[in-house]
Amino acid sequence: MEIPNFGNVEVRAVLFDLNGTLGENGRVPDEVKELLSKLADKYTVVVLSADTFGTLEEELKGLPVRIERVSSGAEKAEIARGYAPYAAVGNGNNDVAMLEGAELAFCVVGPEGATIDALLASDIAVKDVRDAIAVLLDERKLIATLRG
Repeated sequence: MEIPNFGNVEVRAVLFDLNGTLGENGRVPDEVKELLSKLADKYTVVVLSADTFGTLEEELKGLPVRIERVSSGAEKAEIARGYAPYAAVGNGNNDVAMLEGAELAFCVVGPEGATIDALLASDIAVKDVRDAIAVLLDERKLIATLRG
């Protein structure tokens, strides 16, 4: 899609961090799960996580998403490159390289906060992952936010 004074944006996959981005303490709210299912109708949806709380597979069971376990930000970025062109949604230092490599990057500044580096590596900052998904589901919102 062409965004005036921003450029052409092509996205085939949307990559998410789990903790602090999709949910808190390893738990993903049911509403977010429903939105991920809708998003999967339009894009390949991938969750990349070190699974700090040990809930990754349980929380995403039955959803049309791919799960990628990672141990570092460098590994997360390397796996992300395999999904290019992609949009990325994250909030932490281990998301920065993934965000920098994205065609479109969202920083979620939610209850767990976000790092300054993740914020600076992003095109759009949102207060909740639901907002990022809403923008990805309605390109008009994306254009309204990014056009110059």
